[in-house]
Amino acid sequence: MSKKKQMVIGALVHANGSHAASWLMDEARPHASTDIDYYREMAQLAERGKFDFFFIADTPAARTENLRAWSRSPLFMNVLEPITLLSAIAGATTRIGLGATASTSFYEPYNVARLFSSLDHISHGRAAWNVVTSANDYAARNFGLERLPPHADRYTKAKEFLEVVEALWDTWEDGAFVYDKETCQSFLPEKQHLVDHKGKYFTVHGALNIERSPQGRPVIIQAGASDTGRDFAAEHAEVVFGSSGNLDAAKAFYTDLKTRMAKFGRRPDDLKIASGISVVIGNTEQEARDKLDRWQDLVHPDVGILRLGQDLETDLSDLPLDEPVPVSRIPATSNLHKAYFDEIAGLIRQGLTLREIARRFNRAKATFCGTATQVADHMEAWIEAGACDGFMISFVALPSTMTDFVEKVVPELQRRGRFRHDYEGRTLREHLGLARPENRHASLATAPLAKRA
Repeated sequence: MSKKKQMVIGALVHANGSHAASWLMDEARPHASTDIDYYREMAQLAERGKFDFFFIADTPAARTENLRAWSRSPLFMNVLEPITLLSAIAGATTRIGLGATASTSFYEPYNVARLFSSLDHISHGRAAWNVVTSANDYAARNFGLERLPPHADRYTKAKEFLEVVEALWDTWEDGAFVYDKETCQSFLPEKQHLVDHKGKYFTVHGALNIERSPQGRPVIIQAGASDTGRDFAAEHAEVVFGSSGNLDAAKAFYTDLKTRMAKFGRRPDDLKIASGISVVIGNTEQEARDKLDRWQDLVHPDVGILRLGQDLETDLSDLPLDEPVPVSRIPATSNLHKAYFDEIAGLIRQGLTLREIARRFNRAKATFCGTATQVADHMEAWIEAGACDGFMISFVALPSTMTDFVEKVVPELQRRGRFRHDYEGRTLREHLGLARPENRHASLATAPLAKRA
């Protein structure tokens, strides 16, 4: 009998949870977002569940408008810088991967290359970089812009950015630093390779001042849903966050992205698609639904409308709560999160009221309510259907929903042969079944002379 396909499972962690009212729940800690001990506890809990990785989303900005509404759901208003945070978590964990967002719109390639290489060394090979172009104008204004550049321009810049970062990660061949006291030689000069890049967006002439990291390079994560984003992912990404809550749409996305990889000389197994999902677990399905309903009732109407306006890129606060939103209020195009934009537009076209849309909108993540067995059934069905390679779980309330998943769902997945009982490797690449990239210069040095010409 052939071995069943194993699931990739990642934890997307916001301080109290991803739910808009998570900070209002009884279990919420008021200053969790800046409490390193709390984050270490959450990472250790995820590691106890044998998750592939622990992931921190980020934006380099606080909201500066509609502060009354934002005060009712303080997303990203008081958060630690994620790479610093993961470096602190690394010492409290031993196996779980550590991923974070860093924007190609507002960093320089050298900064990102050095930061994530350092994290990979600190964690002994568990680092992952989520390559984003940023998707809000609050960040743009922090860096001297009125608004973000057009979507396509951001991706063109991101492509060049990533290529420079990967070149910097290959500055040193493996084994370059020998620390030979007898010959008084700390490194082998011939194993350093200068990066000399002059492109449309970046000019870099130099070398990374840290040896090649344990994974060769950190794992590359990406989450683009647009056509441009899919091509970017097919060429570069090793983990992609799928955003559809609909099985047929998820299957179409999976097939499309895996098919695109061939034109970039990549195999489908070189990339893992982790579908976004939230789960609420109860002793019965109704108990789980009742729990979610209680949490939904905590969301202030101001918050729901604000979140809709942000992702639809138009203010809806002038509309009556209990009347359908006019289709004419849907903008012609999206310059921010296309998946979220499309989700809201779809809800509007169904003729729902503003209150209903604000209550339903979940940023393209499916929230599945049920028993542990039902959750495992759902996840297994998606794997069997070819909709994903695993799941990026957004925990709506912490620590309760992660504890429920680790204690109830993980054992069920293990019993079915769908998820590991223990880590077999030490690096994130080993967890994911991804090869350690060969240094491009080492490849050139060992190639036959005819091929080097």
